[in-house]
Amino acid sequence: MATASPWRTFRWYDGQKHYSGTYWSSTMCDHVIYESRLELARLLFDDFDPSVRRILAQPFLLKAEVEGKVRKHIPDYLLISEDGPVVVDVKPRHRVAKPEVAFTFDWTRRLVETRGWRYVVWSEPAPAELENLRFLAGYRRDWLFDGLLLDELRAMGLDCRTLGELDDALTGREPEEVRAGVLHLLWRGELVTDLTTPLSGHHVLKASK
Repeated sequence: MATASPWRTFRWYDGQKHYSGTYWSSTMCDHVIYESRLELARLLFDDFDPSVRRILAQPFLLKAEVEGKVRKHIPDYLLISEDGPVVVDVKPRHRVAKPEVAFTFDWTRRLVETRGWRYVVWSEPAPAELENLRFLAGYRRDWLFDGLLLDELRAMGLDCRTLGELDDALTGREPEEVRAGVLHLLWRGELVTDLTTPLSGHHVLKASK
């Protein structure tokens, strides 16, 4: 399953209301497809999560007989995580309670959980947290960062310092270079901060445990 290809690809038609595309995932070191902006948001969260080892879009077709009829469903994502497989369906909050959607998610959950896997139905996240991850995702590509700079930042002991204090923290380094390196360490999870409010110079950094 960890090497599965998408069961289906994009659907394109005139006047479609959702946006499909591909996202370059630092977890996968490859592109992962999405079929809506909400699915893209979920990808950001999974790519940021250090416990997620692989992210597979449209991973498989589920087929089961439910109430005398054969039902089919393709989940949006399969995550291979430290705690085991996680099957994810992404749906706007206002649609989750619709009877046909709730019915599909109910039998999907039962089927997935019989295998000892986890099942998650995911809707719109908190706006500030999503915007912070969109911003940090700009710093996700490892090869763009000087390894020596990152080692210097790690050696500084950034615990309990604020983002605003770091621009002139390293002699001989440009403030923009230092700031970008710190944001990359935040994306990697080596540093953490409160992402429930918009990032600013007042945010306090903590070394991850």
